[in-house]
Amino acid sequence: MSSSTQHIRLRRPATKPDPPAPPRHTGILQDQLRRAQRRPWTPSFSLAVRILMLVRMFGVMYSNIDDCDEGIVCNALLQKTPSSSVLVYNFWEPLHFLDRGSGFQTWETSPMYSIRSWAYILLHLPPVRLAAALLGAEKRPAFFAVRMFLSAVCVLAEASFYKVVADKINQRVGRYLFFMLLFSAGMWNASAAFLPSSFAMYMTMFAFSFALDRPSYGNSRRTLLATVSFAVGAIIGWPFALALAIPFVFEELFLFGADSVTPLVYRSWLLKRWTRLFTAVLCASLVFVNILKFSLYDIVLIHLRQVPVIGVDSLAYGRLTIVPWNIVQYNIFGGAERGPDLYGTSPWNYYFLNLILNFNILVPLSLLALPALLVTYFVDNKRLGIIKPEHESSPFTMLAIRLLPFYLWLGILTSQAHKEERFMFPAYPLLCFNAAVTLYLMRGWQEALFIKITSSPYRASQSLLFARFTLSVLTATSIISFSRIMALWHYYHAPMTAVWAFETKELPRLLNVTGLIPTYSGIPDDETPRIDLSPIKHFDLKLCVAKEWHRFPGSYLVPDGVSIEFVKSEFSGLLPGHFNNVPAEVNSTSALWLRPGTSHVPDNQNDLNKEEPSRYVNVNSCDYLIDLDFPSHPVGTDLEPRYAIDAKTWDRVFCKSFIDVRHSRLLTRAFWVPGETWQKSNEFGDYCLLRNKELVDKKEIEVKGRVGRGEI
Repeated sequence: MSSSTQHIRLRRPATKPDPPAPPRHTGILQDQLRRAQRRPWTPSFSLAVRILMLVRMFGVMYSNIDDCDEGIVCNALLQKTPSSSVLVYNFWEPLHFLDRGSGFQTWETSPMYSIRSWAYILLHLPPVRLAAALLGAEKRPAFFAVRMFLSAVCVLAEASFYKVVADKINQRVGRYLFFMLLFSAGMWNASAAFLPSSFAMYMTMFAFSFALDRPSYGNSRRTLLATVSFAVGAIIGWPFALALAIPFVFEELFLFGADSVTPLVYRSWLLKRWTRLFTAVLCASLVFVNILKFSLYDIVLIHLRQVPVIGVDSLAYGRLTIVPWNIVQYNIFGGAERGPDLYGTSPWNYYFLNLILNFNILVPLSLLALPALLVTYFVDNKRLGIIKPEHESSPFTMLAIRLLPFYLWLGILTSQAHKEERFMFPAYPLLCFNAAVTLYLMRGWQEALFIKITSSPYRASQSLLFARFTLSVLTATSIISFSRIMALWHYYHAPMTAVWAFETKELPRLLNVTGLIPTYSGIPDDETPRIDLSPIKHFDLKLCVAKEWHRFPGSYLVPDGVSIEFVKSEFSGLLPGHFNNVPAEVNSTSALWLRPGTSHVPDNQNDLNKEEPSRYVNVNSCDYLIDLDFPSHPVGTDLEPRYAIDAKTWDRVFCKSFIDVRHSRLLTRAFWVPGETWQKSNEFGDYCLLRNKELVDKKEIEVKGRVGRGEI
């Protein structure tokens, strides 16, 4: 008889095999401590995109349309065109003309000179139209949609660049680079800037995400896509940015890279390399490639190059136009009477001061990259993997070539008399890359010195000294950059705030007092429809700018129905005129273009920066005026009277503080620190939106009467 007793046997869980150790990092720079332990943390590509996108979207909303601290690096007399005005009048205003049919036109977009590409401007029209489709016809959302689009492209470029540095150079270098890009004031300014130099910066990062791989005969993808990226940045963006590709071209033509080349096959290898690069250049020009062999990203990149730049520009200007050549011709072969020097010259140290503002301690680190690499070659050469297979290029040579473009770019720009901050944009990521490499090599010196003193690699691997050193550097540069960003916001944001007050406070007030805003009774405030500003056209308002023309943030931030004009000031150069929105001629190719007025040759334009009196209107005809006044240190002239204190003619609608750079200390005006102790060293003026009492009161009465009679 069987027993009813049941037995339970407890078995030990089966031992699972340990997961395989991750393969050792094979980048150019090799860690010498903790090589058997887990790799340093680096964000994944998707996480990097999300983190960068968060910071860049803050930049979209709060960064200025300005890339110049006038008190430090700009000509205080403003006889050269400030960079912010270049951004607005050469790019935002032409885009506004394509979109709305009105805007300011500089001589550079005249068909007679044509040194601005309409193909580049046209790339920014889709986000404008998308914003209009989703959010309505208001212009302000379109402005921020363009900045969001630019920042999104920048984020993809930054994340790609960072990830390749982590994979191909070193994971710690990649991590340092990520945080340098993320927090630097320079990238904050450049990422959302509507400028060809910013576009060239994006494409430079894409190009280096391919070029950082070692060249080899079997890696044709690297050659093709890096070449295409450099070409896109130069042709659609800024042709001079092609200088950053010089080390890449040299490497591609002459350095072995990962190829093992013996003397017997050297000539045939050299011929193949030259042929491959020539083919890549041809493809970059003709875009005739088999895209089926590449990834989705590669297809998008190649199709971007398929934008018919010459065709679009020729259609817009109404004649055959090669804008990149026109830019080079004007800037290099323009002759003694014309050229960039007409718009101001700067001392040799301009870029060094400007870079210190935007990248602080990263600047000396970036300049020390090549010397630091040389020191590492002698004191810590194992970090370079200096023992290499025979007949291949050494890691020392490979890394030196990758550090060279920043030096080359800085040297070229410093040698030029005319200097602007935006010219440095394409090299901003390379500055961060050089600084990240230097920081890593300095950490390596500390490790080597620690081991030499203690004779204990184990103690070195357990020490937190090296991590704290790199963390302190990254923390310091981030804090200083944040201080700079806050200074730009607190000290220089008033121009954008003034037009915001004009749109959200003053214009609704006009509509309200004249009965053009409907009343909504019994509706909660959060459900009340937004104010429709379109009736403002009945006032025929004129908003004027005088000496503040160079800080005007653009027509996209001024509602439709308000005209914008200039008032004469002490500035004696050429100001922009208005685009002529002429109809297309019958059977003309201009009928195929969005705005045939781009092919109209305007009157009174010149490339000699000679003043044109027809640009000005009488200040007494202005309904509103934007002006800057310094009450603590008043300065007034016949051409620049102190409008803000003329209470008989002008009412102060809105005023916001603006830094007085001439009477503020250098350090306190360049960086922001909370507290009165810091701020008492600064002087401020009033950046004001002024209302012409007589004209506006008269128009209020007139429009109110028309509303009462039912005419409106």
